[in-house]
Amino acid sequence: MIYERILVTGGCGFIGANFIRRLMRRADFTGVVVNVDKLTYAGNRMSVADIEEQFGGSRYIFEQKDIADYAAMEEIVERYGISCIVNFAAESHVDRSIYGPAEFVRTNVIGTFSLLESARKAWKGRKDVRFHQVSTDEVYGPLGEEGFFTEITPYAPANPYAATKASADHLVRAYANTYGLPVTISNCCNNYGPYQFPEKLVPFMILAMCEGRPLPVYGDGGHIRDWLYVEDHCDAICLILEQGVPGETYLVGGGNERRNRDLVIELCKLVALRTGRDPEEYERLITYVSDRPGHDRRYAIDSGKIRRELGWSQAVSLEEGLARTVDWYLSNRQWVDAVKTGAYREWVRTNYDGR
Repeated sequence: MIYERILVTGGCGFIGANFIRRLMRRADFTGVVVNVDKLTYAGNRMSVADIEEQFGGSRYIFEQKDIADYAAMEEIVERYGISCIVNFAAESHVDRSIYGPAEFVRTNVIGTFSLLESARKAWKGRKDVRFHQVSTDEVYGPLGEEGFFTEITPYAPANPYAATKASADHLVRAYANTYGLPVTISNCCNNYGPYQFPEKLVPFMILAMCEGRPLPVYGDGGHIRDWLYVEDHCDAICLILEQGVPGETYLVGGGNERRNRDLVIELCKLVALRTGRDPEEYERLITYVSDRPGHDRRYAIDSGKIRRELGWSQAVSLEEGLARTVDWYLSNRQWVDAVKTGAYREWVRTNYDGR
């Protein structure tokens, strides 16, 4: 890897935790990772417990901080000699953004600004550094029945979450253009895999099946998303840090478009296979509910640029990835139960007091 002292924000969240694990297990990375996480409801220190146990105190450092706290971010970037910032920290659930947008503005916009300012002040025009912004395909708004998002698709966010992520991306580009800050941005499709908070579609449905609860699907279930296994996304980000050109944006897609209702049916079959039940028992739990406001009909990404220029390709098919994900959630009920009840905070106090 190019950078030896990396600040990962939101590293106790879903993608951030998987990224840290992927990075620290690479034989060619011998540097230090500083994980900054506010530990909101979706941030879980248990998700990187194995990394903290193996590398804590030497190559892995955890700081419970709010990225919107500029003084704290400035101090951390200076104290640890950070040469690369990878910004995963974000409020990310669309439904929550509709009913409580203020936290999304604070974390996604003000937080990104705070990190950019800290980097600008600490790096003082250096070019051997990098600020990488992890973004989403939702910034582009709804897509028609045909075509794909590309790096030149105009931004047209349709909900508060997407709007705050778009705002953050614009700030990152502005800092590159105005101050010469070396930045890259990646916009990714829907991720799934281990350690995802159970409010998101894939783990929500898996766990609802296990508990015999209804499987709520918005509208007619025909909304289409592109799906990517989280480890493939993390590998793409590592590649961008190694080979990506400062100032460039890279779209990362899985090429796995599915209607929501079809994805849920696939999950029913996978869970049934592992529980020895008839898939129709789970399919009967599917309940169509009123659509959410501003629900974009289709997203799909053309990831040709990162494939051509950086040689990235996903290693995990949707079928394999969903099977792995179902297995993980069925085998890790302690983690699931802890994050759903808040018990993990007591687990943190028990395991990490004094660290």
